[in-house]
Amino acid sequence: MTAIPEYSSSAPGLFGLYRRVIKLPEHIPFSLIQLAARIAISHVFWQSAQTKLASWPVTLQLFANEYNLPFIDPSIAAPLATTAEITGSVLLFLGLFSRLGALMLLGVVSVIQIFVFPENWAEHLLWASLLLLVLTRGAGVLSLDHVAERTFSASGK
Repeated sequence: MTAIPEYSSSAPGLFGLYRRVIKLPEHIPFSLIQLAARIAISHVFWQSAQTKLASWPVTLQLFANEYNLPFIDPSIAAPLATTAEITGSVLLFLGLFSRLGALMLLGVVSVIQIFVFPENWAEHLLWASLLLLVLTRGAGVLSLDHVAERTFSASGK
């Protein structure tokens, strides 16, 4: 039985060039991906909160008449959702208590998906994916979480 030759990125010719090109994205620092995810998803929820705040009476009407959340009064749900969106987006943007911010916003996404707009599952899955990245892998090196971790671990030695 002959072994299949291993093709590395240093292979000569067109195939080697192809392998080197497709491996270029592997050199992107993961911390930049984490930063992009945090900024992108925080922008979504920041804009949503700003829209709610821009016309609070309309927001209350939407929560009362269109969203129809079970188990919670619209006059409580609207400020809770808006507070979660503002707080979560600020925490994610700064990279401060990022996992908590991601968890809060995952809760918001879950409520929206289950009770409000279940037909928009693809968009909600995209949001949840970015939030799960932050929840499971943290905010990354370019965050206040990282600065705090390094500061507190250095002072504890």
